[in-house]
Amino acid sequence: MSISGGKMSLISQNAQKCRLEKSGADDGNDEGIVSPVAMDGEVGKGTKLKNHNKEKKRRRTKVSEAQQNKEEEEIRQLESSLFGALYAPLEFGTEVGGAVAAPDKDAPLFFTDRSAADGVDDLPIYEEDLAHDEEEDEVVIKGRKPVWIDEEEDKTEVDIAKVARLRKLRKEADEHLISGKEYEARLRGQHAKLNPFTGWADMDRKTSIPGASDGESDDEGGVDDILQNNDELVVKDTVKLLPGMLEFSRLVDANIQDPSSGPINSVQFHRNGQLMLAAGLDRHLRFFQIDGKRNPKIQSIFIGDCPVLKASFLPDGSEVILSGRRKFFYSFDLVKAAVCKIGPLTGREEKSLESFEISPDSRTIAFVGNEGYILLISAKTKQLIGTLKMNGSVRSLAFADGGNQLLSSGGDGHVYHWDLGTRKCIHKAMDDGSLAGISLCTSRDSSLFATGSTSGIVNVYKRDDFLGGKRKPLKTIENLTTDVGEMKFNHDAQILAVTSRKERNGMRLVHVPSFSVFQNWPGPRFSLHYPRCLDFSPGSGFLSVGHAGGKVLLYKLHHYQNA
Repeated sequence: MSISGGKMSLISQNAQKCRLEKSGADDGNDEGIVSPVAMDGEVGKGTKLKNHNKEKKRRRTKVSEAQQNKEEEEIRQLESSLFGALYAPLEFGTEVGGAVAAPDKDAPLFFTDRSAADGVDDLPIYEEDLAHDEEEDEVVIKGRKPVWIDEEEDKTEVDIAKVARLRKLRKEADEHLISGKEYEARLRGQHAKLNPFTGWADMDRKTSIPGASDGESDDEGGVDDILQNNDELVVKDTVKLLPGMLEFSRLVDANIQDPSSGPINSVQFHRNGQLMLAAGLDRHLRFFQIDGKRNPKIQSIFIGDCPVLKASFLPDGSEVILSGRRKFFYSFDLVKAAVCKIGPLTGREEKSLESFEISPDSRTIAFVGNEGYILLISAKTKQLIGTLKMNGSVRSLAFADGGNQLLSSGGDGHVYHWDLGTRKCIHKAMDDGSLAGISLCTSRDSSLFATGSTSGIVNVYKRDDFLGGKRKPLKTIENLTTDVGEMKFNHDAQILAVTSRKERNGMRLVHVPSFSVFQNWPGPRFSLHYPRCLDFSPGSGFLSVGHAGGKVLLYKLHHYQNA
């Protein structure tokens, strides 16, 4: 078989040679006489050449794809090293045969490389002490042994000159490859440069315990230091709010996902600063999660027989009390999601329980009653536990001293202080310049209280001075000309918000330390409509305002960082 194959190959070659010679001799003949055996040889050779070209092209494509995949893999590894394992577990680069030697312990922490760009631009270089012992048992970082050591770090290399955002990690302008350990250390140094160190988070920090002698020390570290003393864990913000201009921004409406079809009469933040209620004359109680962007609705409850005039969380956050111009009121349990109707109250003839206040200790609910009576209801049993009687009619209430005292004002123009332990009036004095008090509020620490009257006058008092006999208010605010509506201090009593329902844009924010009104509130671009209620979030980061149009406006106060 091999012999005949060889003969055919020779015959084909001779035939082709003869054809070429004959064609050249004729000098004009396009075709020559070729034997069938020669034709078969030509076809076989053409097929082989074509297959060879295809194979060569396939190999080139394969090499190109492999190169592209390698480049993509390198980019992914670098991204994973910088921003976390986006595609695969964290890797530093391609393995190499030998381990990288540890850097010099005496190397400087940083220096400025001026070799690049002829010294025109300074290239900041960040470096960290990379000294590591060769044995794992001897590796110590700041006196603490690592839980796990990646053995592959000594076998990897990273090209920091290839990616633009990694070039700032170079020590030299022409530096390219560094080891995995050194790459990690330089990233940590860069992070430490951009994010200053927080001492309280250092578990190895040694701090002296208050009252301990100089020789005593805590061997367990900073955590036990915190647990063994009663110092404040959070340093209070000492930056004071400045008067004049208030930094704020308007956010998406708090109830944008479900606006009310009637006026909003109550808005309040939950103690967690994220949940907010809104209620009004459309007989709905709505809950929203406040994030300042979407403010999704959590739940809506319809109260068919009671247009809501006031709704409020218990300070412990477990229930919502809501009432209207009815002889009964409702309680909504947030845990059980159950609505309970309470009333009419035994022995009382009040036809309306629309106005009330809840004590800061969540123990007592005080309702405004008829003919100067104040009704005290147990927040736990919802039963009447006592009454207080003042001269004239009762118009407003406010708790003080953590719920142990109650302030009231009304038609006789006086401010009453009640001791809820003895149920007796401990102080009574005239509100300066007031004919009828219709609004009261106290600061969170009960050091200040404010009164509002039908003429739009707001008086701010220091409570201890008022109880001591000083009748002159700290400041009289005359920026409103109609009945004062709701008033409220923010959590640190640097802002006092006052509203008037009868005046368009009838809301003012007062800088309490200087007793001056913020000039840029609410601003020419924003309209408050006819504000009816307001509330600050627990950290004063948010301010919500409900108005007669059924919307709850939401503002961010930039001076305060926490909601």
